[in-house]
Amino acid sequence: MRSPHYYLLIAATLVFLSSCGTRKFSRNNKQIEKEASKANNNNYKSYNTLSYIDEFKGVAIEEMNAYGIPASITLAQGILESGSGNSDLAKYANNHFGIKCTSDWKGKNYFRDDDQKNDCFRVYKDARESFRDHSDFLKRKRYSFLFQLDKNDYKSWAQGLKTAGYATNPKYPDLLINTIEKYQLYQYDQPESEKQKIAREDRVFTEINQNIPQEKAKFTPVDTPPPGAKPIVADGTYTVVKGDTLYNISKRFNLTVDQLKMLNGITTDGIKLGQVLKVK
Repeated sequence: MRSPHYYLLIAATLVFLSSCGTRKFSRNNKQIEKEASKANNNNYKSYNTLSYIDEFKGVAIEEMNAYGIPASITLAQGILESGSGNSDLAKYANNHFGIKCTSDWKGKNYFRDDDQKNDCFRVYKDARESFRDHSDFLKRKRYSFLFQLDKNDYKSWAQGLKTAGYATNPKYPDLLINTIEKYQLYQYDQPESEKQKIAREDRVFTEINQNIPQEKAKFTPVDTPPPGAKPIVADGTYTVVKGDTLYNISKRFNLTVDQLKMLNGITTDGIKLGQVLKVK
């Protein structure tokens, strides 16, 4: 029978390893933030939703014309996922869609709590690369039926993303459609002729079929939490950290934004660093 000292030693080791892992991730993030600050001359661009749309509508249209994803869908997802470009992931990692590291990812990493503690997210050289990777992320078997839709059919795309399991929030299609219609993002969507659609589908489905053998490596997030890491939720609450938005928090805990607000008696979209929120 093992002595109590043995179990105390194991527990202490796990705590030590967890602490070391957390420090490692913190050092990594500080280096990424330092490099981003240098690249931006310590002068980050601050967006509101309208200026975000104006800044990124061009690349959303490019991706739409290349692959058939409505520009309105891409812009609405970027607005929701990145807090209109103001989240830490967007600011420091140029990651506007919360795309995580996979086993074949060769770029730099940025860590933050999401589905679990210290999840690994991709760092892009610029926002354009993030938008392009978002298109690549969707070019796989589970989303393939969406590329048969017209590239200006944003309502079917919104419903289809939910059907394919892009988000667990049952109101995700409504969030996308409401954002698109509130900001009239549908004005950036463009129709295509039958000939153009057939050519575009042939090209995209060829790429999807080529991806299928490598889908696990290309799209399954790596497991990165440090040894001994504990779940984010211990007592049914979550503490707001830098870069959080109500949408990201609600998505993480399988809630709608309205449900999260109701649980916490919140009437606005503003949350504060260090604020403790009920999430169940």
